[in-house]
Amino acid sequence: MPTLILTPRYTEDAQQLWRTASQLGWGVERLVNWRVPEELRSVSEPVLYLEGLMAPDIAEAFGLKLLDPAVDWLPRLPEEYRKRKVKLIPLKEAKSSGEAAFIKPPNDKVFPAGVYRGSELPDWYGEDSPVLVAEVVHWEKEFRCFVLDRQVRAMSIYLREGVLQKETAFVCSDAEATDAAQFAQMVLHDPRVDLPRATVLDIGVISGRGWAAVEQNSAWGSGIYGCDPAMVLEVLRHAVEPT
Repeated sequence: MPTLILTPRYTEDAQQLWRTASQLGWGVERLVNWRVPEELRSVSEPVLYLEGLMAPDIAEAFGLKLLDPAVDWLPRLPEEYRKRKVKLIPLKEAKSSGEAAFIKPPNDKVFPAGVYRGSELPDWYGEDSPVLVAEVVHWEKEFRCFVLDRQVRAMSIYLREGVLQKETAFVCSDAEATDAAQFAQMVLHDPRVDLPRATVLDIGVISGRGWAAVEQNSAWGSGIYGCDPAMVLEVLRHAVEPT
C-alpha cells in the first residue's frame, strides 16, 4: 500500500492530497520536522510530496532520488513549442545586461522569478549559478499538466492574464481545455522533447504567438491548482526512482 509522505508545512494542496490519499486507502504520514524518523524509512511504497531545499535529503532518507527536469530543458526545447528566446547563462552574465528580461533559477525558487534588469538581480546568489533568461512576453492564460509516461493525467488552468484562478475554482471552457490538451500532447509525443517519466508541464498562450510551453516542473513539489488530486497522486507515485 502506498504511503503519502508530507512535510511539516500545512498547505491547501497537501491537505487535499492527504484527504484523497486517505479515501483511496493509502497511508499518510506528515513529518514533524525535516528529519525522517527511522520507523518511517522502511515503508513499502513512500510517495513524496515535498517542498524546499530539504526535499533531496528527505528523499535520500527513503533511498530515493527525486525526478527533476534538466536545467537546460527550456532552452533546448524546439522553438515551435517555446515561441520565445530563452537561454541558460551564469548569473554574472545576466547581471551585465541592461535590458529587462524574465529571469529565474532553473529548478528551484531560491529567488523569485520575474522581470529584472541585470543590476536588480540578487547579490547573494552565486555568480556562477545558472539562471534562465527569457524574452519578456505576455501570457494570456496558463495551464498545468501532470504528466505520466508522456500522457496528461490531470490538467488545470491556473493563470488568466496573470491572475490566479482560485476564485473561479480554476474553471475554463471546454474549448480551452481541448486546445490545451491537444497542444500538450503535441509536445509530449515529440521524441525530441526529453522528459522524466513523471513530471509537470506548464503551457499557455502567448499574445500574438499562440500556444507555447511555459516551463517544466518537478511533479513531487508542484502546486495542483484545480487538477484531480487522485490523478496527481498517481503521477507522484512515479516521481522518484531508487538511488
